[in-house]
Amino acid sequence: MEPIIREARPEDRPFIEEIARLTWDGEDYLARVFDEWLEDGNFYVLELDGKVIGTAKLTFLPGKVGWMEGLRVHPGYRGRGYGKMLHGFLLELGERLARERKIEALEFTTDFLNKHTISMAQKTGFHIKAKFFNFGAKVGDFEPEEPEKIEPGMEDLTLGTIPVGWRFVKRSEEALEWIRKNADFYDLNGLRFLVSKKGTTFTPLDVGLATLKAMLPAMAWVARERGSEEFKVMLPSGVKPLLPGIKRLGLFLWDETEEPNVLVFRKKLI
Repeated sequence: MEPIIREARPEDRPFIEEIARLTWDGEDYLARVFDEWLEDGNFYVLELDGKVIGTAKLTFLPGKVGWMEGLRVHPGYRGRGYGKMLHGFLLELGERLARERKIEALEFTTDFLNKHTISMAQKTGFHIKAKFFNFGAKVGDFEPEEPEKIEPGMEDLTLGTIPVGWRFVKRSEEALEWIRKNADFYDLNGLRFLVSKKGTTFTPLDVGLATLKAMLPAMAWVARERGSEEFKVMLPSGVKPLLPGIKRLGLFLWDETEEPNVLVFRKKLI
């Protein structure tokens, strides 16, 4: 039978859990967001012979952006063009939504080593919008200190492109309202950072070495409260000259790279 792409259904859960278990050494978030994505809509699966072998999701973000995420192919079916098929499906969906004036651009993020995805993006009209470093950290390397949860204002959005977990939004009043619904803001002695409501990927709103050093114990506290022994810190590419100092603070890059390891792609549709 020919593969089909259709909307995800509740009975697809076992297939999604299997794909997640076999992706990123079992650390894939797909199974954890399954119910949320079903409710949100625009969540699709690739079915072959009655089995779900791939997934793709389009999420509406501020600024009329269609955010492409959750593109997965079961390891047993990779190398057969199914990833390209899902990518193409999201492109067609985005173009239809653009004609309906619901979005104006498509965006997504990927790791800098994902050469196949980067090549596919460039061939289909995407360009790199922003670059970030995604650092890892261990809660046990810090003395956790409890921060104060706060209600953010526009003055707190100090970055032009703001990471909220693995989604990235452009600074605006609309983005502020979206961030308030999807992230928590914290303050520690006047230093502020945000973290997505369900994750442990943090965005400092001041990226100097001294301020980052002061905020890390508070990030460790939040991560520990969420039941995690590790957390991530997303920093803009401009911190590259500070890499030696950042690493001395206890942060690490898995690939030991000196270049930004997170790429944000954009394709303008209108």
